[in-house]
Amino acid sequence: MEEQKIMIEQKMYYKGKPKNELKPITSNWMHELFNDHAVLRGLVERYGSPINVHHLPSFNQNCESYKQVFESYGLKYRIFYARKANKSKGLVKQAFASGIGVDTASFKELEQSLSLGGNAENLVLTAAIKTEPQIELAINNGVPIILDNEDECRLTQAVATKLNKKANVGFRISGFEVDGEKLYSRFGFDVDEVVDFIGSYVGEGKTFDLLEVTGLHFHLDSYSTYQRSVSLIASIKIVSTLKEKGYPVSFIDIGGGILMNYLEDENEWTSFNKNLKEAVLTQHNDITFNDNGLGFRLEDGELRGKLNTYPFFNKINKGSFIGEVLDFIDDASGSSVASLLLQNEIEIRIEPGRSLLDQVGMTVAKVIHRKKDAKGQWLVGLEMNMSQMMSSSADFLLDPYMLYSEEVKEDESVDVFFTGAYCLERDVLLKRKITLPRLPAIGEYVAFVNTAGYMMHFFETEAHLFELSTNLIFTGANEKLSFFQFIDDKKIVLE
Repeated sequence: MEEQKIMIEQKMYYKGKPKNELKPITSNWMHELFNDHAVLRGLVERYGSPINVHHLPSFNQNCESYKQVFESYGLKYRIFYARKANKSKGLVKQAFASGIGVDTASFKELEQSLSLGGNAENLVLTAAIKTEPQIELAINNGVPIILDNEDECRLTQAVATKLNKKANVGFRISGFEVDGEKLYSRFGFDVDEVVDFIGSYVGEGKTFDLLEVTGLHFHLDSYSTYQRSVSLIASIKIVSTLKEKGYPVSFIDIGGGILMNYLEDENEWTSFNKNLKEAVLTQHNDITFNDNGLGFRLEDGELRGKLNTYPFFNKINKGSFIGEVLDFIDDASGSSVASLLLQNEIEIRIEPGRSLLDQVGMTVAKVIHRKKDAKGQWLVGLEMNMSQMMSSSADFLLDPYMLYSEEVKEDESVDVFFTGAYCLERDVLLKRKITLPRLPAIGEYVAFVNTAGYMMHFFETEAHLFELSTNLIFTGANEKLSFFQFIDDKKIVLE
């Protein structure tokens, strides 16, 4: 990845500075684009607002960083990019070029990934709902299928019988016990029952004789490295038992959900949380739009709930997150998780989405109008809608950048909220009040950084018959920035 060093801000663009600042980590390529108003204007005029820019060198560097972690332990490993995090075809091609695989979660993701260079070695199918066409496509191409339940086993067996081929499968497991508590998940076979199920029904001469079990898979609905380690140790024991029973199990896939860090300053994150709680508790909330507590609420004079957003600041993230999992010492054996994997000759697999897209993307939208509402608040309307920068999080807590068309010579500080194009009161793009050096003019641009992971596309819709946003692939060429260095993702040819 390019150095995270931020170039000196020019007077043409400014980071919004809310009362409770949350300064994002940014990369030089972002500032290079901020500084070239002609190129930026050309891109928005050509492709419409908003545009999503994807920087391939940053994606490649994230791939390399994960590889280096596993190689430092001498482990056999595979990395699969979670395709669901971003729909751009260019990132799939880059994943293959970077020597990693792609995790697909639908028929179309699998079909398209195969057309972009995917194969039995660099693809996996993990869809939550698996249909006969998905399974048939996977079996015909030798792509491993991660099975979630007995019905999927029956369907896969039926398709394999029809095709007269064996299916390469892994079993998803859940219900690990951690500190006396059974971790709940709606996905997967129960960890206490999976060995008996496979032993009784899977294999030659049994009900599911065309299912060849090659691995285990789990995904925890938390960011705890401790829970990952304990669950991985339990999975290693299951692999050992299955091997003794004659099953060629060779890998454990621990899924995604690997923390990343968006913010420069931990103190800003701590202060924001503290001040938001105080604002909700005292009912003096001048931080968010219409007193939105972002998950916090006041009930009977007491603060309830929790911050319903991604944990945007994390000291332990990406490679160090994986390191904590692998360094954990198993009490029973006295060995680290990494040592247990090596001793048992098990390949470890991961399926990161968000963290492989760190510093990869940026969303840029055009200002369409400015108005004051009945409360006297400035609302700046952008040519985009909330679905084009939305995840399961209550808000995207990164300060945006305002890209002005001319220098701001005097400080005319103004507080604004950015609003979108849906006919919904709640289409407010950032819930936080943003302070800018002057009111934006019509036709100027706002940039939201680090949006590639789960923000651009995960909930994007075509309500009101709006066009979907255009995704641009940027190779980060060394020559002077040019309009022609940006490739429309739709024009990437399928094989």
